[in-house]
Amino acid sequence: MELLAVIKGLEALKNLKEDVTIYSDSKYVIDSIEKRWLQGWVKKGFAGKKNKDLWLRYLEVSKLHNIKFIWVRGHAGHPENERCDELAVAAGKQKNLLIDSVFEMESAKLNLL
Repeated sequence: MELLAVIKGLEALKNLKEDVTIYSDSKYVIDSIEKRWLQGWVKKGFAGKKNKDLWLRYLEVSKLHNIKFIWVRGHAGHPENERCDELAVAAGKQKNLLIDSVFEMESAKLNLL
């Protein structure tokens, strides 16, 4: 969910080549990008990795901007982070959520290996 939030935020920007600072409590998302794990996954065709579709989508939208990440500790009183958590929990409780068919298909493939 954190990766999709980053993607949707970047896609919502109207101007190209904006300087963007993304605050996130997701070490996984931040480290995947800043420690260049993502480039390794691309070279290996995302073998054994989930969310290939989202990572490829991130790569496309990230080319349009100058992005900097700042990690914030989750559940530590950071007002915007707390609000994002509230929104995510509320969204997860909604009825009739759409199924992520790409994720389900990738998960099934990984479970067969």
